[in-house]
Amino acid sequence: MRVAHGVRSYKPNDILAKIFSEETRTVIIPVLLAGGVGSRLWPVSRELFPKQCINLTRPDRSLVQQTVERAQKAKLSADPILVCNDEHRFLIAQQLADLGVRSDIILEPEGRNTAPAIALAAFQAIERDPEATLVVLPADHVIENIDAFTEAMDKAIAGAAEDKLVTFGVKPSYPETGYGYIEAEQIGSVSPVKAFREKPDLETAKRYVAAGNYYWNSGMFVFKARVYLDELKQRQPAIYKAVEQAMANKYADLDFVRVDAEAFAQSPSDSIDYAIMEHTDRALVVPYDGDWNDIGAWSALYDLSEKDADDNVLQGDVMSLDSTGNLVRAEHRLVATVGVQDLAIIETDDAVVVIPRERAQDVKHIVNRIKEQGRSEHHVHATVHRPWGSYKTINAGPRHQVKRITVKPGEKLSVQMHHHRAEHWVVVHGTANVTIGEKTQLLSENESIYIPIGTVHALENPGKIPLELIEVQTGTYLGEDDIVRFTDRYGRS
Repeated sequence: MRVAHGVRSYKPNDILAKIFSEETRTVIIPVLLAGGVGSRLWPVSRELFPKQCINLTRPDRSLVQQTVERAQKAKLSADPILVCNDEHRFLIAQQLADLGVRSDIILEPEGRNTAPAIALAAFQAIERDPEATLVVLPADHVIENIDAFTEAMDKAIAGAAEDKLVTFGVKPSYPETGYGYIEAEQIGSVSPVKAFREKPDLETAKRYVAAGNYYWNSGMFVFKARVYLDELKQRQPAIYKAVEQAMANKYADLDFVRVDAEAFAQSPSDSIDYAIMEHTDRALVVPYDGDWNDIGAWSALYDLSEKDADDNVLQGDVMSLDSTGNLVRAEHRLVATVGVQDLAIIETDDAVVVIPRERAQDVKHIVNRIKEQGRSEHHVHATVHRPWGSYKTINAGPRHQVKRITVKPGEKLSVQMHHHRAEHWVVVHGTANVTIGEKTQLLSENESIYIPIGTVHALENPGKIPLELIEVQTGTYLGEDDIVRFTDRYGRS
């Protein structure tokens, strides 16, 4: 538990880690912004499996999991508030559950940028404590130096206690043109913000770095929820009113907080920088001198990763011959390089991208082309995650489709039926509890069953190990929207 200087410490309850002063108590709540899809990290990052949920820099932790752990190590031990896309809710919830972390997960009906997203969290936080302090952290950053992070956090929390809106400015190590900059009034210390600067050209960036009072805009903030909402109400009343109404009509859906979609849609889409920080007279910047990376493109992952003797970053099953300065990521098969330099080569089971590292940002243009052509590779992987498990398309044709389905122990697919397809299921691992019409039976490994078109059916894993089966679909239409759900434990019926 983080305790302010000279303040008496109390044991926290099992819900919130609190800071007490003699007059008031202040809760410090991590707020994780987990929206966005990271299109510049395609083909690994997809709309339904975004970069914050991917194990990019560690084999055992996604970026959102690393952000949660970072907050814990900095002793921000209150249950976090996480704002995310509705389509990512089960994926995010499972990743938090894997860490044993409880959280308020607020679902954005649609993306409206960071100012409304933070406002959702602020209204939620005030229900915990009217004087709650928010530590706003994008869920896709990489920071390994916890000591430097904690030191900067201490200074930011002290500033927030004075009703300031505090942001973190990363001390630039080179003249980066891909980041916005914060101009501080003073050099090297906590300082009022003089101005926010747009992404500069190279010569301007060099001048910023030489001046010493310019910092990369990190997108991390600390302030009281009340102060943020006061500023929002004064400077952006349309955002405030829309979010206030959306939260007034919120409701619980399983472990998630749903807000009024119609009301939220009335909010203008704006970032916290444009909506608040560029206009307020309460802005402070805390210099942050530790490591920081937002992994905006494959070139950033190369810079962050450990290199071999040939300056290559090789991930997965890769063979490299006479090749230098490459990032090669193989996820499903052997990738070999011969005599190539300074490339990013990314392989997934349904797409491969090869691009000069210096043009890594341009991957987003390929994603746009995929969308324009009505393809699906920007949206989903061949492996699709569901709250009950996952499925992978193995083979598909005009009137057939073959999938490998994995159901987690104790989980159940919805009770459903299809108008246009029949299905054959073959159990290859574990035990399946199958309901077809009025009949329920157990299937073991190497056993199979047939589900006719139009028949109500359900699939459940009653065992302690994952259930794996092969599903063969046949029919005139095989789209995922040919599902009529009657009951569903995940609220999708």
